[in-house]
Amino acid sequence: MTTPADGSNIETRVKDVVEQFRVVTQAHGGDVEFVALRPDQMVEVRLKGACAGCPAATQTLKMGLEQLLRAQVPEIAGVENVG
Repeated sequence: MTTPADGSNIETRVKDVVEQFRVVTQAHGGDVEFVALRPDQMVEVRLKGACAGCPAATQTLKMGLEQLLRAQVPEIAGVENVG
């Protein structure tokens, strides 16, 4: 299977993983929203609700969402909260 040059297949897969991860953030009174997949393969997300101001938000992104994304979409470079 070939991947389109614009990365849309990667973006679709990233969105699916973010949707799966939302259950985790929603269980803690927050949420996470996919914003963009940059050309450098960094995933931009926005934390909402309780997650937006949580001191553990960076940990949640790096140890939770980023690890899940890297396992399912190894093409990504990382995850960044764009608040």
